[in-house]
Amino acid sequence: MSILKIYIVDDHQMLIDGLKALLSDEAHLSVIGQNTLPKIASQEIVKLCPDIVLTDINMPEMDGIELTKEIKKTNPHIKVIALSMFGERETISDMLKAGVSAYILKNTGKQELLNAIDKVANGGTFFSDEVADEMKKVNTTSESKEITLSLREIEVVELIAKEYTNAKIAEALFISERTVETHRKNIFRKTDTKSVIGLLKYCVDKRIIKPLK
Repeated sequence: MSILKIYIVDDHQMLIDGLKALLSDEAHLSVIGQNTLPKIASQEIVKLCPDIVLTDINMPEMDGIELTKEIKKTNPHIKVIALSMFGERETISDMLKAGVSAYILKNTGKQELLNAIDKVANGGTFFSDEVADEMKKVNTTSESKEITLSLREIEVVELIAKEYTNAKIAEALFISERTVETHRKNIFRKTDTKSVIGLLKYCVDKRIIKPLK
């Protein structure tokens, strides 16, 4: 059996270390690279040309969606497996459009991860059960094109409307500034808006937040 070359991208080093430990006993797998910074990772992936990239989705500067698009643009033969804490419909849909071959949740066990890697290596696709269920909902509701923001994202929008900075939003919601940045990025992506004014107009028009006074 030929050895599969794996590259791991996640903004948490502890998670990278955990994945490497999980895969270390598998003789047919070799982790040839890793990085906590997606932009640097995208450059290394071009040079190292792994068979499979395991990537987180919610990361600063460049998220997993953008990274997957970049990989597929420069090295379309490289397979991408998304690893995420979240199984939201919008995110799943966006990752599928970007070109992932598998989408599994971070609370998955070792065997499911290995199954995903083997399936993808053989040209197939793999999705965690929870993700597969959400994909069915995506397919059945795709005609409505209804945008859904999480309760936390709505809270962030409401504070943006009050002209709160990222630091003040983080303090108000008891979360980190990095998490605020991730929420903002997801909100702009989901609503397909480019500016704060455009975002607030969209959210008011869709009655996501109350009209500004």
